[in-house]
Amino acid sequence: MNDQRIIALESRDVRFPLPEGAGSDSIHSGSEYAFATTLIRTEQETFGTGIALTLGNGNQLVCSAIEMLGQKLMGCYVEELMANFGEMSRQLANDPQLRWLGPHKGVIHLALASITNACFDLWAKMRDVPLWRLLLDLTPQQLVKVLDLSYLENVLTAEDALSLLESQMPGRTAREPILMQGYPGYDTSVGWMQYPDEKVKALAQQAIDAGFQAFKLKVGSAEGARDVRRACMLRDLAGSGGVIMLDANQQWTAPLALKMCRQLAKMSPYFIEEPTHPDDVAAHGKLAEQIAPTRIALGEHVPNRVVFKNMMQAHALHFVQVDCTRVAGVSEFLTVSLLARKFGLPVVPHVGDMGQIHQHLVLFNHVALGHEALFLECIPHLQKHFVAPAKVEDGVYFTPQFPGSSSDLRGVVPARRSL
Repeated sequence: MNDQRIIALESRDVRFPLPEGAGSDSIHSGSEYAFATTLIRTEQETFGTGIALTLGNGNQLVCSAIEMLGQKLMGCYVEELMANFGEMSRQLANDPQLRWLGPHKGVIHLALASITNACFDLWAKMRDVPLWRLLLDLTPQQLVKVLDLSYLENVLTAEDALSLLESQMPGRTAREPILMQGYPGYDTSVGWMQYPDEKVKALAQQAIDAGFQAFKLKVGSAEGARDVRRACMLRDLAGSGGVIMLDANQQWTAPLALKMCRQLAKMSPYFIEEPTHPDDVAAHGKLAEQIAPTRIALGEHVPNRVVFKNMMQAHALHFVQVDCTRVAGVSEFLTVSLLARKFGLPVVPHVGDMGQIHQHLVLFNHVALGHEALFLECIPHLQKHFVAPAKVEDGVYFTPQFPGSSSDLRGVVPARRSL
């Protein structure tokens, strides 16, 4: 196979203002999405794009960290690098000076996410296949080599991961029809916190008319009665068969989370997302017991595989919302997906990349790992900025066909220079 050497890596601070109210929740009110973007170029002018989501301020910090961490990739041959990417990911995460700023969380980990996603995008482009096909074509042995399983040895060893992957091989054929049918989606853009009730109702009706049967509504208002009213309003509109998820975005204290989850239970939410601080494992574990059968989703701000492991061990979540632009990229996303499979938990990603990369990863999860194909979040605000935007029709993500991870941004290409 023709290999290519990496000769340049650069970061770009890319920001997109949003319409008034879009993207708002109970904690975050800035109407700007930003990507800390990594561009990796080879001597043959092939380039990979990686993204990590921020909300604007601070994006430049992640870009600076990308430039520092990325130096280790200079001169590497891509096929050789990716054949043992788990080791490189471990080295980058454990940089002897930058690790102090985490470890394995915050600005440095977001930079690693962007770099890693660029590497996988470049690898898929070099093989001239979409990312989902690249991953499905890897053998179980090859897949394990792209993962950093350190600190998981008490629950998931390399041997465990290999055994799990191999055990799912016989069922792949039965699960492959999803590649033709497409992956179900749900609409979050109907229910932003700052939208007035009438706008929520109008957008929800538009989404229903467009084929969506599942929706998310932001909760965590200063007045809890507003949350209950809006949730019941959306339930009436969607009907008893509609799937409605609620997202508090960490706003509630543990006692308030218990109170509000019990009040909201009457409208039968599919799950309640981030009901309290995402680092509070014990609070989520206790809350999960107290609000049953209402279920908890968590992952948008769970920074790494170790915290996910702790949440799973504590029975503190029911849906794993791992995001490859928040953990250390595609590699750690796959690791957390394996963990979730080990614990019998479904993966419903948070899509900080607007679904662009995750549309590939959920296909891999279903076909290769046997995860149930539930649905993938759909937030369409940035579609026009991508070279190959995700195609969603009748509430379903069409399987992407272009080489790479669907991350290339319009007008964002590498400079023709080497670092």
